[in-house]
Amino acid sequence: MTLVAVVSDYLLHPFYPQFFELRFGIKNPELVGYYFAAICFMVMIAFPFWAYVSKKVSELNILVYTQFVAGILALLCFYTESYIAFWVISLTMVIFKGSYLLVYPYILKIITKEEHPSTIGLLSVVVHLGGILGAMIGGLTVDLIDPRNIFLIMALGDFIQMGMSAYLLRSKKYATGLIVSEESGPKEERFLPKGFILKLGIITLILYFSDFLIRPFFSMYWESFSSFKTKLVSGTIYAIPGFVALIALWINNRRNTNDGYKGIINALCIALIGLFLQGVPSELFVITGRIIYGWAIFQGVVKFDVLLFELSSPESYAVDYSKIHFFQNLGVLLASLSVGIVVEDFGLQIPFTIAFIGFIITLLFYFFVFKSVRIHHKQLAKT
Repeated sequence: MTLVAVVSDYLLHPFYPQFFELRFGIKNPELVGYYFAAICFMVMIAFPFWAYVSKKVSELNILVYTQFVAGILALLCFYTESYIAFWVISLTMVIFKGSYLLVYPYILKIITKEEHPSTIGLLSVVVHLGGILGAMIGGLTVDLIDPRNIFLIMALGDFIQMGMSAYLLRSKKYATGLIVSEESGPKEERFLPKGFILKLGIITLILYFSDFLIRPFFSMYWESFSSFKTKLVSGTIYAIPGFVALIALWINNRRNTNDGYKGIINALCIALIGLFLQGVPSELFVITGRIIYGWAIFQGVVKFDVLLFELSSPESYAVDYSKIHFFQNLGVLLASLSVGIVVEDFGLQIPFTIAFIGFIITLLFYFFVFKSVRIHHKQLAKT
């Protein structure tokens, strides 16, 4: 279900500038950035709402209805010819589509803490794989077919999720109740830093701001110097981190190590190298940078999620994750509002410079703010 949702979500991610130009004749990069920002804002307000609803109604039951509505709205996006109507319909669609994020904390709630690192890694790879397929399918659709057909694929994805949710609810193989009953038993002693959610939220805000800043105009950046200018090639280069994530997951599982969130600092340092290389307008440098960056961002994002669920409790997973997700989307929102402006004023390379600075800030902030947490868990590991 997550794979289908992410494929549907990523179909237009690398190609929104081209989509708006082909569909509505909109060439202003600022307007593209504003649309990205609007999407992020809708997810920011939608996911906490669905997390609150999930305290009373099961996640799968919510998805049956929300994905049906999202599919209908995707069909309306296909048919509308109005730029304003497209904004209204597509942003409303995002509110309902965003409910699929409930699957993530739901899965972690029904497994043990020891399984979290490997499961989070697996889900992260599913997201990356969805990004790969979405970018490639989107590139082929923009290149060879009418771009608006992408919304037919989106609608199909929503209806598949609706059907899978209904099947899981009705199947006798699975014990899925409509009402979630969270009984709070005796909790073990845990080290919970003061203001943990806020601190981790700010750190991931900067991380996601920096990561997203290089995405919206990456395909245009690649095509500005590469001799391979088709959307399929651009989408494939854009999706390199997804391919690398598959390899990283395989290596992590082969090692069979459960080091939790250890290695965040190393991941951020490696990401800096990848960002630097991507900022050099050379096919070899960019491809090498995407590979290095893909490895680092996979390890970093997984370990930050492990840190969150390590210090949270099962009955709070959905709510705590929705709070962190709010900060992450705020970072994406800020990136969306600024990326069009900086690209128009300073060119297609500047996002990599800003992202490089952002990763340095993230690294320093994490190192100093969570120093006590690292020391505490080292002490626990010795006992």
